Amino acid sequence: MKLVDSHCHLNTLDLTQFNNTFDEVLAQAKAASVAHCLTVCVELEEYDDLCRMADTYDNISISIGLHPNSVVKNEPSSAYLIEKAKHPKCIAIGETGLDYYRVEEAASQTQQRQRFINHIEAAITTKKPLIIHTRQAAKDTIAVMKDHQAELACGVMHCFSEDWDIATAAMDLGFYISLSGIVTFKNATMLQDIAKRLPIDRILIETDAPYLAPMPFRGKQNHPALVAHTAKYIADLRNVSIETIADATTQNFSKLFGVVL
Repeated sequence: MKLVDSHCHLNTLDLTQFNNTFDEVLAQAKAASVAHCLTVCVELEEYDDLCRMADTYDNISISIGLHPNSVVKNEPSSAYLIEKAKHPKCIAIGETGLDYYRVEEAASQTQQRQRFINHIEAAITTKKPLIIHTRQAAKDTIAVMKDHQAELACGVMHCFSEDWDIATAAMDLGFYISLSGIVTFKNATMLQDIAKRLPIDRILIETDAPYLAPMPFRGKQNHPALVAHTAKYIADLRNVSIETIADATTQNFSKLFGVVL
């Protein structure tokens, strides 16, 4: 059995629970059958560290992107993102998208949309999938994706927590739906229903580590090994084996990102 953590932030882990060594993080992941991790960029200044991490470990890939809520002096152009994406272990553009949770000003939302458009253009040019984040902005996120032909790049709706209509709209554009530890939370009944209904060939799983640890670890630091708990929970929801979910989500990851596992 092979699992993939399709979205994590390994450079931000507190290593004190791993004997202060990153190798222990990967050792625990391997013990839980996690064969690969996609470490996602959210700040431009962290990208060089992510490149070094990817160069050191065969089972780590990376992305290049700037989170919609990040504040920078100079917005990354599509040309900048295209250049940075040339690293051989960079397999995706993002995370990008729209997040209106803490941003109500029209000007700030407009800036987020332009940043999102730049990422979409870079993804189309590089032929690398998009990793999309959306929070309290789902309709605008889908609208920008449609208006700027995000389907030409395809990608994944990361840490999905929207309704079925948004899931369908994203899948209609060729996107995958990634489920995080949120699906295991007791109050996530809508998401649990979606997890049952999603086509098996459109599901990915992730930790979003160090955030959103699945039950029974909620509130603790998340890390790649715990994606196995999310996989088992989804398997139980769908009344299938964990091997079925592992095989499908690993194949989906390989198909979307072009990583041979």
